[in-house]
Amino acid sequence: MGNLESLIVEQFKALRSDIAGMRSEMHTEFRDVKARLSHVEQSVAGIRRDSALSADDYARQQVSIDTLVERIQRIEKRLELTS
Repeated sequence: MGNLESLIVEQFKALRSDIAGMRSEMHTEFRDVKARLSHVEQSVAGIRRDSALSADDYARQQVSIDTLVERIQRIEKRLELTS
């Protein structure tokens, strides 16, 4: 009976050791995943910022185009080029 108990205790110790190793490995993996997720979030924020800047540039260009169109229309009207 003592031999059986010793064998069971050894198995529990081995299981405990395996679990501790897996726990340590999981913590390392979670740290890596968190770091990678943080990088992805930064990239998405950069993409959003770039998109907002592009929309701003587009709006400014459209205002410039509208101003030029108005000027051309006034010039055409003065020169009586339009009907």
